[in-house]
Amino acid sequence: MESILDEIVARKRREVEACRERVPTAALEGRLAVAPPPRDFFAAVATPGEVRLIAEFKRRSPSAGEIRPGATVEDVVRCYAAAGAACLSILTDGPGFGGSLVDLESARIAVPLPVLRKEFVVDRYQVVEARAHGADAVLLIAECLDDCHLRSLYRTILDLGMTPLVELHDAENLPRVLDLGATLVGINNRDLKSMTTDLDHVLRLREQVPDDVVLVAESGIKTRADVARLEAAGIGAMLVGESLLVQPDPGRAAAALLGR
Repeated sequence: MESILDEIVARKRREVEACRERVPTAALEGRLAVAPPPRDFFAAVATPGEVRLIAEFKRRSPSAGEIRPGATVEDVVRCYAAAGAACLSILTDGPGFGGSLVDLESARIAVPLPVLRKEFVVDRYQVVEARAHGADAVLLIAECLDDCHLRSLYRTILDLGMTPLVELHDAENLPRVLDLGATLVGINNRDLKSMTTDLDHVLRLREQVPDDVVLVAESGIKTRADVARLEAAGIGAMLVGESLLVQPDPGRAAAALLGR
């Protein structure tokens, strides 16, 4: 039986081919010379001390539907920056999450924080596209990629001066992510079969991650008490979006999460 990720990956490959027909790879690479220089995403989240916040903007999700109707990316990310977020994550998938590369560009122009392109990346074209549109980091999901593609895309991200954030859901993927040499690893607490979240997932896997790897907790982080548990475990960063966006004031919610 196909998982939701299998369906998304198949769709994404079709989307990439359509994009390549509209804008050939050579033309896209020509835009790199005029792209804004990358900001150091890794340094922003690797600062020791409190858990650093990667604050996310997304318009909708397949499970929740529209999250914040009428919100503008510029207003939300300015609130995040004022609240003390270290970096931004911008969903660029259109069919599932209502995002676009325009959202990415708008966020990067609005604030000086480093910006992650959060996307289902399956092809080098998407990495080049990310840099051409101003991304400072790119998400790679281990469950979407075999070892060969994971290594190749990881290297391309580095070669273009960006930071790779390598995410995994299932514990069985942790050894292959660490073998890659990834220094920024995201552990997503959402179970892809049941779609439930369990914050203990990242806490259990923390013991298997070397101290020189910056660990990012993803999904299921809603309260200051959750953050305190991450801090106690020595987890360096958290990626939070929906639980902030559903609040009346996402900036105030972000500040509360950070204890400010």
